[in-house]
Order: sequence, then structure tokens, then C-alpha cells
Amino acid sequence: MPSPILLEVCVESLASAVAAERGGAHRIELCANLGVEGVTPGDQLIESVRRQVTIPLHVLIRPRAGDFFYSATEFQTMKNEIRRAQQFAVHGLVFGILESKARVDASRTRELVELARPLSVTFHRAFDACADLPAALEEVVETGADRILTSGGARSAEEGSPMLAQLMKAAAGRIGILACGTIRAGNVRKIVEATGVREVHTSLLDGGGRGERHDLPAETVARFVEVAGKSYLKR
Repeated sequence: MPSPILLEVCVESLASAVAAERGGAHRIELCANLGVEGVTPGDQLIESVRRQVTIPLHVLIRPRAGDFFYSATEFQTMKNEIRRAQQFAVHGLVFGILESKARVDASRTRELVELARPLSVTFHRAFDACADLPAALEEVVETGADRILTSGGARSAEEGSPMLAQLMKAAAGRIGILACGTIRAGNVRKIVEATGVREVHTSLLDGGGRGERHDLPAETVARFVEVAGKSYLKR
């Protein structure tokens, strides 16, 4: 029997983190300001979630919104944020750095991965901004990161399914592929069956404008887990 689909829920509040666990999520990515695709959360939020949630907690390390080309000062900020997050005994960190030509900055990313250890490391959706995703996968493998968060370079995981399937094949067990991009209960089975991914990432939130915070209902998570559990690998 294939292993269950692992659900990582991205949240920006304590209430949503608690609801995600109650609904059956397997892991949480914690960030601030989902309206700009997330930035590093504050210490108080990290501490509160870590204290009240028992499932693995991964923290986003992103010093600002916008592109993923970071100055020396911003790179130092990322190092400082990694050290602060480690103090709260979180289970993993999520970050990514690109070079100016939309390639993975393998050298600086490797430096952050080494600093983050022994925590698990996810290379985030900066990956999808790369010009050549199969080549970028090899660059991320070289950094020592544990998984890549990706929609296959498309607006959604459903649209990016052909590339996700290609990345899964290329990864060949050397690195995990964490699918993301508007994954909901209505399409998760289709995505899993088309790509072979075993880990999916979603906020499970629809609607709302930038700057608005919407807490996640536990029932929404439970429904997603129920549907995802019926998925099977395409043979």
C-alpha cells in the first residue's frame, strides 16, 4: 500500500495553526502576511504556535516580499532569522535564494542549509522563478536541502502537473518534491495521481484581499485529509 499523502498547511496565525492540527494536517509552515506570499513570522507568533501545536512546525525565512535576489545585508538578516527560529525548537525552515540570472544561488543557499542543521530544510517557491527547472533541481540537490516547494513553474499545481511529474522522476528519491499551488479538496486526487507526489502544501484559503487575515476552519482541513487519503499513485 502507498504511504498516506502528507499535508503541509501554510498558516499565518495561531488560530489557523491549531485548526490545521485539529483537522488532521501533518505539518505546518508558519509565516506572516500571506497576502504577499509570506515573510518571516515574528518571535511571539513562532513561540505561541510551538507551544500549542504538537505536529512538526516549519518556519518561513524570507526577509521581505518581492524577488529572491538578496543583498549582503538581507542575507545576514536571513542568518539571524534562522538562529532566532532555532531557539524555539522548530522542526524545519523554509527559504531560497536565486542568482541574478534566475538560477539557484547554490553557494549561499548551501551556507544557510548548513547553518539550519539539524533542522529539515525546504527550498521554497523561488524555485519556480528559475528558467530551467530540471537544472534548478540539480542545483538544489547540491545545497543539501531536503525538499523543494513547487507548482512545476505554473500558476497552480494542476497546470504544472506535467512538470511536477518530470521533477518527481528526476528527483529519484534524492530530494522530496512538495507540490503547491491552489491545491484543494476538489483537485488534490487528480494532482497526486497525475504526478506521483506524496507531499502537498496549501493554505486551504480562498478569497480575501491583501492585508486581510482569514483563519482556517478545522473542518476544511479534515475534508481535504479525507479526500487526499483516497488518492493513489498512477501506474
